[in-house]
Amino acid sequence: MDIGFIIDGCRAEAAKATTFDRVDPVTGKVATRAAAAGLDDVARIVASAEKAFGPWSETGPGERRALLLKAADLMESRVGEFTRLMLEETGATAPWAGFNVHLAAGILREAASLTTQITGEIIPSDKPGILSMAIRQPVGVVLGIAPWNAPVILGTRAVAAALACGNTVILRSSEACPGTHHLIGQTLNDAGLPPGVVNVLSNAPGDAAAVVEALIAHPAVRRINFTGSTRVGRIIAKLAAAHLKPVLLELGGKASLVVLDDADLDQAVDAAAFGAFLNQGQICMSTERFVVDEAVADAFVAKLAAKASRLPAGDPRGHVVLGSLIDRAAAEKMDDLIADAVGKGAVIAAGGKRDGSIVEATVLDRVTPAMRLYSEESFGPVKPVIRVHGVDEAIRVANDTEYGLSAAVFGQDIKRALAVSKRLATGICHINGPTVADEAQMPFGGVKASGYGRFGGKAVIDEFTDLRWITIEGPQAYPF
Repeated sequence: MDIGFIIDGCRAEAAKATTFDRVDPVTGKVATRAAAAGLDDVARIVASAEKAFGPWSETGPGERRALLLKAADLMESRVGEFTRLMLEETGATAPWAGFNVHLAAGILREAASLTTQITGEIIPSDKPGILSMAIRQPVGVVLGIAPWNAPVILGTRAVAAALACGNTVILRSSEACPGTHHLIGQTLNDAGLPPGVVNVLSNAPGDAAAVVEALIAHPAVRRINFTGSTRVGRIIAKLAAAHLKPVLLELGGKASLVVLDDADLDQAVDAAAFGAFLNQGQICMSTERFVVDEAVADAFVAKLAAKASRLPAGDPRGHVVLGSLIDRAAAEKMDDLIADAVGKGAVIAAGGKRDGSIVEATVLDRVTPAMRLYSEESFGPVKPVIRVHGVDEAIRVANDTEYGLSAAVFGQDIKRALAVSKRLATGICHINGPTVADEAQMPFGGVKASGYGRFGGKAVIDEFTDLRWITIEGPQAYPF
């Protein structure tokens, strides 16, 4: 597949005609050849978005809603195309790709519903005869930077609410899935959004730093949202801060699934396997640690190991649960994590084998803080069991991480489980449910090194609008 940029609603090539290739992580064949941006291309794409902002910001909510709803329907009709691209570019399975399209269409529909919820208020003033208002207005050009792991969901999330609020957007696609992200932009343009409202730019991996820095620095870009690693998120935040531009960050995670001594173990194991191994564990809210009370740990590990060993892993074109990791290097990292843990006393309860970029569902028991897997985000299907004694130690261990995105608590005493959930330092927590969950209308985001700000629901309106104080006044007396 050969793709360019999307500028003014049309295909555009890089100014210097440069391209880069994304290869299929399983076959090694070229999946996508994409235009590779340079600094000249940054100026072109921002100019397009800046020019389109004025008319789009004045477009009524009904028209914006209708276009977003049309885009949602069109996106769902292209599930086959999105699935093919995700399999070839990222090694994802077809069910994961299908869910991506389903939820992304829901994100567009939720954004459509927000167009009439961008409200303000009348504020009483101490000055007589004055009408004092707080109103929200679109900010201008919004830069969205999305990752590869849930590319349709997160690529759509990077632009949908910003569009609903009356902004124009630039989607800077991931180097690992330029075709998938390009198809999001194409779908929005094909739905009838005016030229320049949705633009897409791709860059070669080696040029990412320069291109992103230029996009953030451009005066017309007024907001940035980034989903990705905490390491890169810190860089984005510093660049944005240098220009005093707000940024919405959704970053890494080390989600704990806490199993209390009264948990329904069958229910906990089902949720644990789903949360840990969906998309090969390559989800920001994937279960990264099983924090299990010693009283039930033996039984939990036995049940989870049995379930994990029944999950087939292989080429995502076949009937498998676990497909490929994003590349061979990510899979080789799993080898390193396993070797480090086993070398320091951990026990492989299930899995542990790798074939190229494909890694089995792996459970390591008796993991301690001395092991990398205890604190390091694996972003793969290698998961540790950490045994604890009682509620207080479970909470301490679950919070013993720099991250704070998602968590889960399993226990049949709901009052106690709720009390535990309130003590966990995360933006999201599920009681008797998996750490992996997403709905377009929910406030999604984390704390600590997992980022700040919220996608989803009405909370996202604050991220993509400016709150302004406006008064209407008449003749009055002044002190001089």
